[in-house]
Amino acid sequence: METPLSHLAHLEITSPDVEASARFYEEKFGMRIIDRVDGDVYLRCWGDYYRYSLVITEGPEASLGRMAWRTNSQTALEAAAQRVEAAGVQGAWTVGGHGYGKAYEFTGPYGHPMRLFFDVEKYVAEPGFESTYPDRPERRSSHAAAPRFLDHVTVASSDVRGFAKWYNEALGFRVMAFTDLDEAPITVFSVLTTNEKSHDLGVVLDTSKRTGRVNHIAFWVDSHEDLLRTADVLMENGTPMEYGPSIHGIGEQNFLYFRDPSGLRVELNSGGYRNYVPDWEANTWKPSEGSNNFYKNGAMPHSMTESFPPAEGFTATEEGASPAMKEALLNPYAQQGRG
Repeated sequence: METPLSHLAHLEITSPDVEASARFYEEKFGMRIIDRVDGDVYLRCWGDYYRYSLVITEGPEASLGRMAWRTNSQTALEAAAQRVEAAGVQGAWTVGGHGYGKAYEFTGPYGHPMRLFFDVEKYVAEPGFESTYPDRPERRSSHAAAPRFLDHVTVASSDVRGFAKWYNEALGFRVMAFTDLDEAPITVFSVLTTNEKSHDLGVVLDTSKRTGRVNHIAFWVDSHEDLLRTADVLMENGTPMEYGPSIHGIGEQNFLYFRDPSGLRVELNSGGYRNYVPDWEANTWKPSEGSNNFYKNGAMPHSMTESFPPAEGFTATEEGASPAMKEALLNPYAQQGRG
């Protein structure tokens, strides 16, 4: 059976100040505004093969508007829609939108809006942006912090293993790893992929009542040196690092985290393993084994437990859970009235 999905094609995010967010991604992070349509801003990385990979739309708070995945063929798109509906989720077909063709749109069982399509506008460089290398869609950016392309998205869910199981069975994602707490068999993180990367979709445990939340969006640079330079350039221009640079144990990517003007968390990655094993079985890590911090020598800031939009409740991270979340998970009867 053909694997339905090829890769993550673009993300739509919301911001209460679209222009402030767009300026940040363009001027500080080094992406390029390629289109403005009906108040939405479309941005691209210099290595994106399609016209854009990030769309900023107006909204009352920072959130994930939609994640969009390209299928492997038009036939795979039709099959993916059938599989989604067979898995109990009803979507709808659209004629397409800016830069992409016929699409199937649905909201996953844990509240995350999805778009699947095959037909897409390939980017053709405007005069002055052509690369001297035939395989590059655009010349390398001269901005010192510019990412090469979109890498992944990590969302939040009330049931990490249930989320992984549904996306594996319905859309063919390979489940690559889990993180369980050291203290108890409670799963707080998982990574899934549509290709040979360690992940292009992550999920953290969320105890809030608000569905469809996102923990971070992520981009890619070629080397560890590029990543360190980005951290330097961003900090020199007023954007502090939230966490990192360091290396994840799961996936083995170099990473750093920072925030955009809306408060949304952005990750930058480089490195990491490639995995082509067709019958890979996901290992279950413990935070003490370095699931998030390969070196096991850094304390993750509590701010990393925030997902978006804000909600009452606790959210885990790639590293595990905060002490407060552990207390709530491990001792559910501590609060009077729970039994």
